[in-house]
Amino acid sequence: MVGGPFDPIWSIASPSSGRRSHEFDEPAPRRRTPHAMSIAENRRARFEYHIEEQYEAGLVLEGWEVKAIRAGQVQLPDGYVVIRDGELFLIGCRINPLRTASTHVHPQADRTKKLLMSRADIRRLIGKVEQRGFTLIPLDLHYKGGRVKAQIALAKGKAQHDKRETEKKRDWEREKGRLMRHKVSGPAKD
Repeated sequence: MVGGPFDPIWSIASPSSGRRSHEFDEPAPRRRTPHAMSIAENRRARFEYHIEEQYEAGLVLEGWEVKAIRAGQVQLPDGYVVIRDGELFLIGCRINPLRTASTHVHPQADRTKKLLMSRADIRRLIGKVEQRGFTLIPLDLHYKGGRVKAQIALAKGKAQHDKRETEKKRDWEREKGRLMRHKVSGPAKD
């Protein structure tokens, strides 16, 4: 049927149809900010490891932990992720309790936190960790839609010479920036 409701020509709005042409358009793609509100970052992870893949996981937190995170009382330097019984757990993420914590709550700063991901992603991670020798490390904690999320990475440890190379590159970038700022010029011409 030509000109029917499923024909692409039919969906073009005409002035007499009373519909606006934008009603037929595709919705505008949502702009996503990668980490709108970063809470804590594991800077040492990028120095110590080669990052292969990154994943985002939810965290199971208690009420006092959420309040402490909002107050900025979280540290992530020695954190790592382990796999137990097909589930992921974050170990070494220190959340210091607030002094105003309730008396009936006994907070533990170094409590093991469960990570939430889809089963398919967890199975894929288990295969790579067990067969290829990868390590799971947390890169950062951030807010997404009002919830606390963890950015975890599949990584391999760097050898000592790789760390020195990374340090040289970082030093060169710093020096290059310094030179560009000061606009080093050659000898004056007469």
